[in-house]
Amino acid sequence: MKICLLCDNKTIIDSYYLGEPAFSLYIEEGGKKILFDTGYSDVFLKNAEKMGIDLKSLDCLVFSHGHNDHTGGLKYLLPYLKDVILVTHPDCFEEKWDEGLPVGSPLSIEEIGEHVKELRLTKEVCPLTEKLFYLGEIPRIHGFEDNTVGFRIIDGEKEPDRCLDDSALAYDGEDGLVIISGCAHSGIVNIVDQACRITGKTHIQALLGGFHLLKEDERSIETVKHLKDRDIDVCYPCHCVSFISMYRMREAGMDVRETGVGMKLEWR
Repeated sequence: MKICLLCDNKTIIDSYYLGEPAFSLYIEEGGKKILFDTGYSDVFLKNAEKMGIDLKSLDCLVFSHGHNDHTGGLKYLLPYLKDVILVTHPDCFEEKWDEGLPVGSPLSIEEIGEHVKELRLTKEVCPLTEKLFYLGEIPRIHGFEDNTVGFRIIDGEKEPDRCLDDSALAYDGEDGLVIISGCAHSGIVNIVDQACRITGKTHIQALLGGFHLLKEDERSIETVKHLKDRDIDVCYPCHCVSFISMYRMREAGMDVRETGVGMKLEWR
Protein backbone atom coordinates (compact mmCIF):
# COMPACT_ATOMS: atom_id res chain seq x y z
CA MET A 1 0.00 0.00 0.00
CA LYS A 2 1.19 3.48 -0.90
CA ILE A 3 -0.09 6.67 0.71
CA CYS A 4 0.46 10.38 0.16
CA LEU A 5 -0.71 13.09 2.55
CA LEU A 6 -2.55 15.69 0.45
CA CYS A 7 -3.83 17.95 3.21
CA ASP A 8 -2.72 18.61 6.77
CA ASN A 9 -2.18 21.47 9.21
CA LYS A 10 1.50 21.58 8.30
CA THR A 11 3.72 20.87 5.33
CA ILE A 12 7.05 19.10 5.01
CA ILE A 13 9.97 21.54 4.95
CA ASP A 14 11.15 22.39 1.40
CA SER A 15 8.15 20.64 -0.20
CA TYR A 16 6.28 23.85 -1.15
CA TYR A 17 2.74 22.55 -0.90
CA LEU A 18 -0.31 24.21 0.63
CA GLY A 19 -1.50 23.45 4.16
CA GLU A 20 -4.73 24.09 6.08
CA PRO A 21 -6.21 22.81 9.37
CA ALA A 22 -7.83 19.83 7.68
CA PHE A 23 -7.06 16.30 6.43
CA SER A 24 -6.94 14.40 3.14
CA LEU A 25 -4.98 11.27 2.22
CA TYR A 26 -4.46 9.51 -1.13
CA ILE A 27 -4.05 5.73 -1.14
CA GLU A 28 -3.08 3.17 -3.79
CA GLU A 29 -3.73 -0.45 -2.78
CA GLY A 30 -4.70 -3.63 -4.61
CA GLY A 31 -4.99 -1.84 -7.93
CA LYS A 32 -7.46 0.70 -6.46
CA LYS A 33 -7.09 4.46 -6.06
CA ILE A 34 -8.74 5.70 -2.90
CA LEU A 35 -9.19 9.17 -1.41
CA PHE A 36 -9.68 9.37 2.36
CA ASP A 37 -11.30 12.73 3.21
CA THR A 38 -11.19 15.94 1.16
CA GLY A 39 -9.94 18.61 3.55
CA TYR A 40 -11.68 21.95 4.04
CA SER A 41 -11.20 23.56 0.61
CA ASP A 42 -9.62 22.82 -2.77
CA VAL A 43 -6.13 22.64 -1.22
CA PHE A 44 -6.04 18.84 -1.58
CA LEU A 45 -6.75 19.14 -5.32
CA LYS A 46 -4.03 21.74 -5.85
CA ASN A 47 -1.51 19.65 -3.93
CA ALA A 48 -2.48 16.46 -5.78
CA GLU A 49 -1.99 18.18 -9.13
CA LYS A 50 1.43 19.45 -8.09
CA MET A 51 2.36 15.93 -6.93
CA GLY A 52 1.25 14.40 -10.24
CA ILE A 53 -1.66 12.51 -8.66
CA ASP A 54 -4.69 12.21 -10.97
CA LEU A 55 -7.83 12.34 -8.82
CA LYS A 56 -9.98 12.00 -11.95
CA SER A 57 -9.19 8.26 -11.91
CA LEU A 58 -10.37 7.52 -8.37
CA ASP A 59 -12.14 4.25 -7.62
CA CYS A 60 -13.32 5.04 -4.13
CA LEU A 61 -13.89 8.02 -1.83
CA VAL A 62 -14.10 7.39 1.92
CA PHE A 63 -15.02 9.88 4.63
CA SER A 64 -13.75 9.40 8.17
CA HIS A 65 -16.67 11.51 9.46
CA GLY A 66 -18.83 14.48 8.51
CA HIS A 67 -17.01 17.54 9.87
CA ASN A 68 -16.23 20.18 7.27
CA ASP A 69 -12.45 20.01 7.72
CA HIS A 70 -12.78 16.51 6.21
CA THR A 71 -15.73 16.96 3.82
CA GLY A 72 -15.47 20.63 2.81
CA GLY A 73 -13.42 19.97 -0.29
CA LEU A 74 -15.99 17.55 -1.72
CA LYS A 75 -17.75 20.24 -3.75
CA TYR A 76 -14.55 20.77 -5.75
CA LEU A 77 -14.30 17.04 -6.49
CA LEU A 78 -17.87 16.53 -7.75
CA PRO A 79 -17.00 16.64 -11.48
CA TYR A 80 -14.68 13.63 -11.01
CA LEU A 81 -17.04 11.28 -9.15
CA LYS A 82 -19.27 9.64 -11.77
CA ASP A 83 -17.36 6.32 -11.57
CA VAL A 84 -16.59 6.51 -7.84
CA ILE A 85 -18.00 4.53 -4.90
CA LEU A 86 -18.43 6.68 -1.78
CA VAL A 87 -18.12 4.79 1.52
CA THR A 88 -18.96 6.30 4.90
CA HIS A 89 -21.19 6.06 7.97
CA PRO A 90 -24.94 6.80 7.49
CA ASP A 91 -24.70 9.76 9.92
CA CYS A 92 -21.87 11.45 8.01
CA PHE A 93 -24.01 14.04 6.23
CA GLU A 94 -26.24 15.08 9.11
CA GLU A 95 -26.48 18.76 10.02
CA LYS A 96 -23.80 19.53 12.63
CA TRP A 97 -23.12 22.71 14.65
CA ASP A 98 -20.45 23.79 17.13
CA GLU A 99 -19.89 27.13 18.86
CA GLY A 100 -22.66 28.73 16.83
CA LEU A 101 -21.21 27.67 13.47
CA PRO A 102 -22.18 24.94 10.98
CA VAL A 103 -19.42 22.33 11.01
CA GLY A 104 -20.97 19.57 8.90
CA SER A 105 -20.67 18.69 5.23
CA PRO A 106 -21.49 21.63 2.93
CA LEU A 107 -23.39 19.24 0.66
CA SER A 108 -26.43 17.12 1.43
CA ILE A 109 -26.60 13.40 0.84
CA GLU A 110 -29.07 14.02 -2.00
CA GLU A 111 -26.67 16.39 -3.76
CA ILE A 112 -23.78 13.96 -3.37
CA GLY A 113 -25.84 10.98 -4.53
CA GLU A 114 -26.44 12.65 -7.88
CA HIS A 115 -22.71 12.66 -8.68
CA VAL A 116 -21.32 9.31 -7.51
CA LYS A 117 -21.58 5.83 -9.00
CA GLU A 118 -22.70 4.37 -5.67
CA LEU A 119 -23.38 5.60 -2.13
CA ARG A 120 -22.37 2.92 0.34
CA LEU A 121 -23.59 4.15 3.74
CA THR A 122 -22.79 1.57 6.38
CA LYS A 123 -22.13 1.08 10.08
CA GLU A 124 -20.49 -2.26 9.29
CA VAL A 125 -16.92 -3.11 8.37
CA CYS A 126 -16.53 -2.66 4.61
CA PRO A 127 -13.66 -4.13 2.53
CA LEU A 128 -12.24 -1.57 0.09
CA THR A 129 -9.69 -4.03 -1.30
CA GLU A 130 -8.63 -7.52 -0.23
CA LYS A 131 -6.36 -6.01 2.44
CA LEU A 132 -7.80 -2.56 3.18
CA PHE A 133 -10.91 -2.12 5.34
CA TYR A 134 -13.24 0.68 6.36
CA LEU A 135 -13.82 -0.03 10.06
CA GLY A 136 -17.48 0.98 10.31
CA GLU A 137 -18.99 2.33 13.52
CA ILE A 138 -16.34 2.10 16.23
CA PRO A 139 -17.45 0.47 19.53
CA ARG A 140 -16.94 2.93 22.40
CA ILE A 141 -15.10 0.78 24.94
CA HIS A 142 -12.80 3.20 26.79
CA GLY A 143 -14.65 5.78 28.86
CA PHE A 144 -11.80 8.30 28.79
CA GLU A 145 -12.32 8.63 25.02
CA ASP A 146 -16.00 9.59 25.26
CA ASN A 147 -16.68 13.09 23.98
CA THR A 148 -19.20 15.26 22.17
CA VAL A 149 -18.57 17.97 19.60
CA GLY A 150 -21.38 20.52 19.49
CA PHE A 151 -24.73 19.14 18.42
CA ARG A 152 -26.44 17.49 15.49
CA ILE A 153 -29.99 18.05 14.25
CA ILE A 154 -32.20 14.97 13.90
CA ASP A 155 -35.78 15.44 12.68
CA GLY A 156 -35.55 19.12 13.56
CA GLU A 157 -34.36 18.43 17.13
CA LYS A 158 -30.95 19.20 18.61
CA GLU A 159 -28.96 16.53 20.41
CA PRO A 160 -25.32 16.35 21.54
CA ASP A 161 -23.14 15.01 18.74
CA ARG A 162 -21.19 11.99 19.97
CA CYS A 163 -19.61 11.69 16.51
CA LEU A 164 -20.83 8.13 16.02
CA ASP A 165 -19.99 8.59 12.33
CA ASP A 166 -16.26 8.78 13.11
CA SER A 167 -14.40 5.80 11.65
CA ALA A 168 -11.02 4.83 10.22
CA LEU A 169 -9.16 2.47 7.88
CA ALA A 170 -7.02 -0.61 8.53
CA TYR A 171 -4.55 -2.25 6.14
CA ASP A 172 -3.78 -5.90 6.88
CA GLY A 173 -0.22 -6.05 5.58
CA GLU A 174 2.42 -8.76 5.47
CA ASP A 175 4.35 -7.10 8.30
CA GLY A 176 1.37 -6.06 10.42
CA LEU A 177 -1.46 -3.57 10.47
CA VAL A 178 -1.43 0.01 9.24
CA ILE A 179 -4.23 2.00 10.90
CA ILE A 180 -5.29 5.35 9.43
CA SER A 181 -7.62 7.71 11.27
CA GLY A 182 -9.10 11.04 10.21
CA CYS A 183 -9.82 12.71 13.56
CA ALA A 184 -10.43 9.80 15.97
CA HIS A 185 -13.38 11.45 17.71
CA SER A 186 -14.37 7.85 18.48
CA GLY A 187 -11.03 7.41 20.26
CA ILE A 188 -7.76 6.29 18.72
CA VAL A 189 -7.50 3.44 21.28
CA ASN A 190 -11.03 2.31 20.40
CA ILE A 191 -10.01 2.45 16.72
CA VAL A 192 -6.90 0.35 17.34
CA ASP A 193 -9.02 -2.18 19.22
CA GLN A 194 -11.53 -2.37 16.34
CA ALA A 195 -8.78 -2.91 13.75
CA CYS A 196 -7.19 -5.67 15.83
CA ARG A 197 -10.56 -7.27 16.49
CA ILE A 198 -11.65 -7.51 12.84
CA THR A 199 -8.27 -8.68 11.51
CA GLY A 200 -7.22 -10.91 14.38
CA LYS A 201 -3.81 -9.18 14.34
CA THR A 202 -2.13 -7.24 17.15
CA HIS A 203 1.14 -6.06 15.60
CA ILE A 204 0.82 -2.57 14.13
CA GLN A 205 3.38 -1.38 11.58
CA ALA A 206 2.11 2.17 11.69
CA LEU A 207 -0.57 4.32 13.30
CA LEU A 208 -1.25 7.39 11.20
CA GLY A 209 -3.64 10.36 11.20
CA GLY A 210 -5.50 12.62 13.60
CA PHE A 211 -5.76 11.26 17.16
CA HIS A 212 -7.95 14.10 18.56
CA LEU A 213 -5.49 14.92 21.35
CA LEU A 214 -5.83 18.69 21.49
CA LYS A 215 -4.31 19.43 24.89
CA GLU A 216 -2.91 17.74 27.96
CA ASP A 217 -5.98 16.36 29.71
CA GLU A 218 -7.31 13.00 30.93
CA ARG A 219 -8.00 11.83 27.38
CA SER A 220 -4.46 12.53 26.16
CA ILE A 221 -2.78 11.16 29.30
CA GLU A 222 -4.78 7.92 29.24
CA THR A 223 -4.36 7.55 25.48
CA VAL A 224 -0.58 7.67 25.75
CA LYS A 225 -0.68 5.13 28.60
CA HIS A 226 -2.70 2.71 26.45
CA LEU A 227 -0.81 3.21 23.17
CA LYS A 228 2.67 2.79 24.65
CA ASP A 229 1.75 -0.75 25.73
CA ARG A 230 0.47 -1.75 22.29
CA ASP A 231 2.68 -3.44 19.69
CA ILE A 232 3.15 -0.35 17.50
CA ASP A 233 6.30 0.20 15.44
CA VAL A 234 5.81 3.82 14.35
CA CYS A 235 3.30 6.63 14.91
CA TYR A 236 2.60 9.46 12.46
CA PRO A 237 0.27 11.82 14.40
CA CYS A 238 -1.04 14.81 12.48
CA HIS A 239 -3.96 17.23 11.99
CA CYS A 240 -5.55 17.28 15.48
CA VAL A 241 -2.66 16.25 17.72
CA SER A 242 -1.04 18.91 19.93
CA PHE A 243 2.70 19.33 20.33
CA ILE A 244 2.49 18.39 24.01
CA SER A 245 0.68 15.15 23.15
CA MET A 246 3.35 14.24 20.60
CA TYR A 247 6.01 15.04 23.19
CA ARG A 248 4.33 12.81 25.78
CA MET A 249 4.22 9.97 23.26
CA ARG A 250 7.95 10.36 22.59
CA GLU A 251 8.61 10.65 26.32
CA ALA A 252 6.79 7.33 26.83
CA GLY A 253 9.20 5.66 24.41
CA MET A 254 7.03 5.61 21.29
CA ASP A 255 8.59 6.15 17.86
CA VAL A 256 6.82 9.33 16.71
CA ARG A 257 7.67 10.70 13.26
CA GLU A 258 7.14 14.14 11.73
CA THR A 259 4.27 14.43 9.27
CA GLY A 260 3.02 17.02 6.80
CA VAL A 261 1.65 17.57 3.32
CA GLY A 262 3.85 15.80 0.79
CA MET A 263 4.68 12.86 3.06
CA LYS A 264 4.77 9.60 1.10
CA LEU A 265 4.92 6.16 2.72
CA GLU A 266 4.68 2.55 1.56
CA TRP A 267 4.04 -0.74 3.36
CA ARG A 268 3.83 -4.42 2.36
